[in-house]
Amino acid sequence: MSIHPHFDQRDREAVYNIIGARRDMRHFLIGATVAPETLTRILQAGHMAPSVGLMQPWRFIRVLDPALRRRLGEEAERVRLQTAEAMGSRKEFFLGLKVEGINECAELLVVVMAPDDGTVVGRLTMPNAMAISSCACAIQNMWLAARAENLGLGWVSFFDPQVVARLLECPDGAEPLAILCLGPVGEFPAAPLMSLAGWRQEKPLDAILYTDRYGREPDRPMLC
Repeated sequence: MSIHPHFDQRDREAVYNIIGARRDMRHFLIGATVAPETLTRILQAGHMAPSVGLMQPWRFIRVLDPALRRRLGEEAERVRLQTAEAMGSRKEFFLGLKVEGINECAELLVVVMAPDDGTVVGRLTMPNAMAISSCACAIQNMWLAARAENLGLGWVSFFDPQVVARLLECPDGAEPLAILCLGPVGEFPAAPLMSLAGWRQEKPLDAILYTDRYGREPDRPMLC
């Protein structure tokens, strides 16, 4: 591929198709595997993400120890039950939702935000937010790369960062942001699982597009 390729209509359609087909997956084929070269491509995609001040704050930890995977699953379950207690009348509905596939997925990865390296460029007024945003860009790259490889990826946020940091022996200042479940799946749903389950519906773009001021709707239609 050229360093500066010119993308045609087919390329553009492929990108938008992958974006539209991306899903947060929780159901994986038990016993399936991910080829090493495929995993490398997905991790490299994450590492090619943009970052504020080129700080590249992401660190990827591949979990191979079964006992560690089991402990991470227990932590996710603990916080899932804790979350249910905060749901009020929707507690039972929430408990009926599957929210992670830690024990079933082929590969388990944890994205950790490294200790602050002192980068100032672009972060002077929002140092932590910009580091987190940079890590999120890496995760999104991995999500799209996984979908392009016809693999499912799910982002698990049901955990206490301090607990996971201790399990992974992270240095002071490092913060786990995501447990990523990756692997082959039986199918990709036509819509987000939370929407299909009736938990929450997606907002259309024109409901969150404003002009000049927060909440100010466009004077005229802007979208085709």
